[in-house]
Amino acid sequence: MGAKATRVAFGEALTRLGGENPDIVVLDADLSKSTMTEQFAKKYPDRFFDLGIAEGNMVGAGAGMALAGKIPFICSFACFVTGRFEQIRMSIAYTRANVKIVGTHAGIGIGEDGYSQMAVEDIALMRSLPNMVVIQPADAVETERALEYIVRHQGPVFLRLMRQKTEDIHPPDYRFRLGKGVVLRPGKDVTLLGTGGVLANALKAAEILAQKGAEAQVVNVPTLKPIDREMISEAALGHGRIVTVEDHGITGGLGSAVAEVVAELGRGRIRRVAVEDFAESGNPDGLYRKYGLCDENIAAKALELLGE
Repeated sequence: MGAKATRVAFGEALTRLGGENPDIVVLDADLSKSTMTEQFAKKYPDRFFDLGIAEGNMVGAGAGMALAGKIPFICSFACFVTGRFEQIRMSIAYTRANVKIVGTHAGIGIGEDGYSQMAVEDIALMRSLPNMVVIQPADAVETERALEYIVRHQGPVFLRLMRQKTEDIHPPDYRFRLGKGVVLRPGKDVTLLGTGGVLANALKAAEILAQKGAEAQVVNVPTLKPIDREMISEAALGHGRIVTVEDHGITGGLGSAVAEVVAELGRGRIRRVAVEDFAESGNPDGLYRKYGLCDENIAAKALELLGE
């Protein structure tokens, strides 16, 4: 497919799946051109509802539609929709409503839009809720396969999507499995666990490490909840060195989820590469470099572990 933003792949796949399942309805908060639900709206206008700049109302309406038997996708920028945490907590998670929450423009990778629209707390919020599944695809192929699964899944899901384009790292026949990581590169010395847009940097970091004589395993973690405990355990109990990489705050995201498993095992060492401050406006590559999500810093964290 080449380089494509996961939000674009989402919009295309949602429109296709809408033709296959008449129970799918889409709710948006005046951002359909950005969340890429505009295509669905044009094809199925009787199943599309623009709630305006009122995400809290959208959450309630989506929950009501789900409890009436529909499969609602409620869509907005991730920072805006998860900012309605209380409504999501009570109307969706508590009732186990079959609502699919779609948050686009995730992380500092959105670039020039600046911090007010950068979601770096959203995974932490959604992971904290009972009954909530949290998924972040890394490319267009994984987005399509994940969406096909999400439509079938009974219960609330948070789907985290990116604004920026990413190259495909999965083959066309890729199969998404809930709660399972995907080994992208084998290695016996250290495991780099990445999710979303920074996976490309994790793969580049593995190349840097190879030049220094270290074999790094690179694993894509598309499901943040439930986390792949088996895969983490194998790394922690094997070579024992893990580096997590994510375009999210350092608290509550992938690094925290992995650290929880490692702590319970009582074995393994971990370094977390994540956003540790309020970011600023700039191009995605420059921001990744400034805030430590670049390949060189990922490799440096791994070398710290290997040197201990």
